[in-house]
Amino acid sequence: MTARAALALMAGLLMAGWAGAGLAQELRAVPRPLPRPELARAMANPADPAVRRPKPRPGSTALAVAAPLGAALPGLRPRPRPVAALRVEVVQVSSATIAFAPMTPRPAPRPDNLPRRAAVAAAGFRTQPVPEALTGRKGSVCGNAAIRGTTIPPIRAQVQGCGLQDGVMVTSVSGVRLSQPATIDCATATALNTWVERGVKPAVGRLGGGVAALQVAGHYTCRPRNNQRGAKVSEHGRGKAIDISAITLANGVSISVLKGWNERQHGQILKGVHKAACGPFGTVLGPNADGFHRDHLHLDTAAARNGAYCR
Repeated sequence: MTARAALALMAGLLMAGWAGAGLAQELRAVPRPLPRPELARAMANPADPAVRRPKPRPGSTALAVAAPLGAALPGLRPRPRPVAALRVEVVQVSSATIAFAPMTPRPAPRPDNLPRRAAVAAAGFRTQPVPEALTGRKGSVCGNAAIRGTTIPPIRAQVQGCGLQDGVMVTSVSGVRLSQPATIDCATATALNTWVERGVKPAVGRLGGGVAALQVAGHYTCRPRNNQRGAKVSEHGRGKAIDISAITLANGVSISVLKGWNERQHGQILKGVHKAACGPFGTVLGPNADGFHRDHLHLDTAAARNGAYCR
């Protein structure tokens, strides 16, 4: 360090010392408050009873506790609550004391619904399977995707006039299930599908959720007409006929030919489907034909000379 730098450092230290001394003198010159006589007496003699202590405010529940300064105060506990305040009143309420809003009465059933409710109660509610989806031609027969079933081997004739050469076993048509597989030929299967699509479904409409199934009372069987000995061979013996005894709705209600033909609502439906079958089928027989057909509709595709025969 050079001599000049040393002189400058010494000069700085001297100036700092002079400034510190002046600040100390100024602080000592500031006046300070004098101590209170009461505080001085209390600090000098803590047990002096003459020491004034602040009084509790008016209305305060605080207690004036006199204790020497610095001494521990006695433990204070809250006052116990009145016994009445600790009691909880228990009220027992019964259903008789509660006022409920009056229930709105249900409207009386319409007269038109009474026969429907009676039919549902008599048949019982049953869940019907969802109709088979018609997607593609897998499982279809007769070249029609709406006719579901399987092909069967030829049926040899047991009696002259019977037999089925190109037969199929149909399980459903247009999404409507058959109660049992029906052995018929493709001409009869096609006519059945057309009748269900254009006749049965429109006649039933949305009643009971629509058509779910057809109750098959007869299909291929080698026998005479009406099972009468000596009569001609029935079209059932050739695979050209099918008998339908009832229409089952999606809600499980069965519209039977025997019980529903003379009813107002179901009779109108059955007569409608009977009329719609005249055209797709060559012969249509129902309860008005004779006593042999009082409980089913006979449908066959036998060629009629003068058009369809419907009774």
